[in-house]
Amino acid sequence: MQVLLLGDTPIEIETDMLLRIGYELIYECPQPTPMILTLNVHSSRVSDLISPDHIVISPPIPTSGYRDGFGNWCSRIVAPPGDIRISTDAVINDSGLPDTVTPGAPQHAVEHLPEETLVYLLGSRYCETDRLSETAWALFGHTPPGWPRVQAICDFVHRHLTFGYQHARATRTALEAFNERVGVCRDYTHLAITFCRCMNIPARYCTGYLGDIGVPPSPDPMDFSAWLEAYLGGRWHTFDPRNNMPRIGRILIAHGRDAADVPISNAFGSNVLKGFQVWTYEVNA
Repeated sequence: MQVLLLGDTPIEIETDMLLRIGYELIYECPQPTPMILTLNVHSSRVSDLISPDHIVISPPIPTSGYRDGFGNWCSRIVAPPGDIRISTDAVINDSGLPDTVTPGAPQHAVEHLPEETLVYLLGSRYCETDRLSETAWALFGHTPPGWPRVQAICDFVHRHLTFGYQHARATRTALEAFNERVGVCRDYTHLAITFCRCMNIPARYCTGYLGDIGVPPSPDPMDFSAWLEAYLGGRWHTFDPRNNMPRIGRILIAHGRDAADVPISNAFGSNVLKGFQVWTYEVNA
């Protein structure tokens, strides 16, 4: 039991770790610009929020929300001309445990998969299963199905690509990442997802917060992170080909087929991102 002070109010909570999470985004728009924001903590983690992650917009403007086709919470706004600041600052309870590892999780035959997982077997904007299928079977056809196969894919992608923010490119696909052998976390994730789907394992793209908790701190500015979930043994399991190790403090925002389904913002008009900050770190009660 810990006591968290919210304003002047002490609140007793059961917790293993408290994380402070948030962001500040500043856009400049030359004219009124409709935007869709995907920035709220995923519904699967909402009950862990100690203080809410309400989106704060300055100057204040009307906001409406909806659930997209993947169950993510999205917000709609029309950004006014000039600068607009979009931010949140919240506290969330976390188990403090690393990602679960289940080496015995089996792979399902396609005919036995739940219908809602089948879309995650198909090619998508950044995941060209048709162009990487032959390569995937040549690389991983000999591996044991299930968890060992997904881990073998993550091991390969982790070794095959060289990470660097200077390599970031919003249009890079899984095939391009495979050929260029460089990228950022979204590229690692797209390539691993594509290989999983080629091997008949449903895999979906995840985005959220992941701080330097339990690992040496990175000197690079913090960003939102990307990882994947693979459907094995009747549920979704977390894999992270970029870090390729169980991590602590992973907070999901949204998931979809690939990064095209879960951008932090979609702007329907010209705009300039003038400021970008993300934070996630452990705090004391």
